[in-house]
Amino acid sequence: MLIPILWLILGLILLIKGADWLVNGATALAKKYKVSDLAIGLTIVAFGTSAPELVVNVLASGQGFDEIVFANIIGSNNFNLFVILGISGLITPLIVQSSTVWKEIPLSLFAAVLLFFLANDFFSSTSPLVTRIDGFILLTMFGLFLFYVYKQLKSDPSDAEIPGNQSELSQSRIWLFIIFGLAGLVFGGRFVVNSAIEIATTLGVSEKIIGLTIIAAGTSLPELATSIVAATRKNVDIAVGNIVGSNIFNVFLILSVSSFVKPISFNPSFNSELYLLGGGTLLLFVAMFTAGKKKLDRWEAAILLLIFLVYTGYLIAVEI
Repeated sequence: MLIPILWLILGLILLIKGADWLVNGATALAKKYKVSDLAIGLTIVAFGTSAPELVVNVLASGQGFDEIVFANIIGSNNFNLFVILGISGLITPLIVQSSTVWKEIPLSLFAAVLLFFLANDFFSSTSPLVTRIDGFILLTMFGLFLFYVYKQLKSDPSDAEIPGNQSELSQSRIWLFIIFGLAGLVFGGRFVVNSAIEIATTLGVSEKIIGLTIIAAGTSLPELATSIVAATRKNVDIAVGNIVGSNIFNVFLILSVSSFVKPISFNPSFNSELYLLGGGTLLLFVAMFTAGKKKLDRWEAAILLLIFLVYTGYLIAVEI
């Protein structure tokens, strides 16, 4: 039992460091070609923080571990929404832009609702399945989301400084970062998937529980670090935008890519987690209009965190 746990920890470390190295290398490469900091943040950095989920899901889908695919996506989104926003909101009240309230948050709710209807196949007599056609629909939504981001970038062209001094890296160091980053993601993803399956088998628990807890939390560590640092620096737009954007990214892009690898069987027991995700996103939207306008207060953040802890405790108790 100790060995697979150690492999899991090593896999998570490789995933996080791999994403970090890939972002550093790709950012430095983009800077050498005079790509703006804001454009880098909305593309390379956004992809980097979601790269662990992408790698784990592609590997899990290819090996037929469908429950891990859904558990990772839905579990990561719930962890982002309830835990990361909850902790960030406890650090400082989160005041957000009007566009986040009226566009990004409703779009993340739409993503959850669309996933619910596509996954359940209400109009099909066969077992629920996310097909490649469903994946194409999700990918089309992702393309529209990127177009929306592009329009936002044109209407607000001010650059947001990306931390670090990657532009001074030599060409050889840039490519070392990129190569080692990709290797870390690939090997880390394999270690996480294989060790998680072994742990679930040894403990006699389902892949779903392992995916919703350990894997989902582990692959969300980049978002956790980004949002907490942003909250402590009072950069609340990044703290909220990072989470909402990541949730949209996970459903529209990562799940669509996973379905292209192989159509994914959907277990209707995940509907309860989708209800939680949709309800939590709706709660976040409502919180923008209580007390302070367009603000997540500390008490509202505490409610989000408490909901997650109670629900996770219930899941584990039922499983045991």
